[in-house]
Amino acid sequence: MNPLNLTRRAFLGRTSQGLGAVALASLLDPHLLSAAPSRGVLQKLPLPQKAKRVIWLTMAGGPSQLELFDHKPKLAEMHGKPMPESFTKGQQLAQLQDQALICQGPQFKFQKYGSNNTELSELLPHTGSIVDDICIVKSMTTDAINHDPAHMFMNTGSQIAGRPSMGAWITYGLGSEAENLPGFVVLMSTGKGRSPQPIATRQWSSGFLPSKYQGVQLRAKDDPVLYLSNPPGISRESQRGDIAAINAINRQHDALVHDPEIATRIAQYEMAFKMQTSVPELVDVAGETAKTMEMYGCQPGDGSFASNCLLARRLAERGTRFIQLYHRDWDHHSMLREELPLRAREVDRACMALITDLKQRGMFEDTLIVWSGEFGRTPMKQADKGPAGRDHHNKAMSIWLAGAGIRRGHVHGATDDLGYAAVEKVTNVHDLHATMLHQLGIQHDAFSFKFQGLDARLTGVEGAKVIKDIIA
Repeated sequence: MNPLNLTRRAFLGRTSQGLGAVALASLLDPHLLSAAPSRGVLQKLPLPQKAKRVIWLTMAGGPSQLELFDHKPKLAEMHGKPMPESFTKGQQLAQLQDQALICQGPQFKFQKYGSNNTELSELLPHTGSIVDDICIVKSMTTDAINHDPAHMFMNTGSQIAGRPSMGAWITYGLGSEAENLPGFVVLMSTGKGRSPQPIATRQWSSGFLPSKYQGVQLRAKDDPVLYLSNPPGISRESQRGDIAAINAINRQHDALVHDPEIATRIAQYEMAFKMQTSVPELVDVAGETAKTMEMYGCQPGDGSFASNCLLARRLAERGTRFIQLYHRDWDHHSMLREELPLRAREVDRACMALITDLKQRGMFEDTLIVWSGEFGRTPMKQADKGPAGRDHHNKAMSIWLAGAGIRRGHVHGATDDLGYAAVEKVTNVHDLHATMLHQLGIQHDAFSFKFQGLDARLTGVEGAKVIKDIIA
């Protein structure tokens, strides 16, 4: 047949078969095509890129800033006295609504650390040792007051499910430098003792973005990814052939219908095949020095937050763009004094180790690290059962950031004398997202995706602003 007389469908079909052959060649010998990292939609960044990657440390449950970062001597003086109505009248509370509100002073002492005498809890001595490398934001606020919507808001900028997570937005915009690992990886650990709330997979969803940008959860213990290994009797060579054939069919179909989810399916098959080799290598920490393991304070495969911090560093080295760690069981409505030291001990040393490790490897300057919960806690006590705790609170929370052009040894903002509300240099989650994108080289108000006829953005339409005061 004369090539000039080919129908459009026949031409596309033959072309897709050629692509299938290319796919097969690349699977049989990846070096034939020198597999390139995936590229994002932003081919040219509008801003200088200070951060090449993000490691987000999520303390799920809402850690109490009043016992960790925000020292309030006046609250200590008011311990056991009624909370002044001028602070709370007409305000939304979670479980303390319409109850007698009694002040609860800080349950632990604060100490001064670093060259600027920054005050931190006695529960965070290791964080104190690196306080000159981090920036503490005491005036963060959020819109949500219950766990799941607060996680949604922190992750996606919206309390409504179905929006893309920040990890998905960032990999959509920038792509990934990892050839054999996902660009967005989630790791989860749980504090020892209680039964924390579950974390839904929609927290790392791609929402209305193509699904290839969604986060991939790696399990902290046992097989990191279920069903990744070949079953008995299936060789790697036969698996190569199967995937190449399946992807050739998918490419042929995609040439006819132009469905982005088919391209996602192709990419997922290829990534899963690569991960059969790359994931076991990732989690095999036998090559780490004894000094490094001692610094993190973990054992290989123990499923701890410390182990996940070490894996986060290894993922960052291999080009993963966005790495999110969840450590659960910070929801202390009761037994705050008994439980908070346990959670702090599980993360304090590991956070120090992660920053120290990144600095030693020359990666601190282009890695953005964020430590946060989904909201803060009230200065009023709560006692569901047993010793008292604190309720959810969205008017004040403390977080910290480090690396990638963030000011070192800086404290941003302040709350009122009792720690009820942020009153100085008040910031919100949209501002945090805008600042993250800024450090990644992305102009937040020009980074959008057409959805339901509107230009949707991670930072919303409420006028988010970059927190310039925390940028060096």
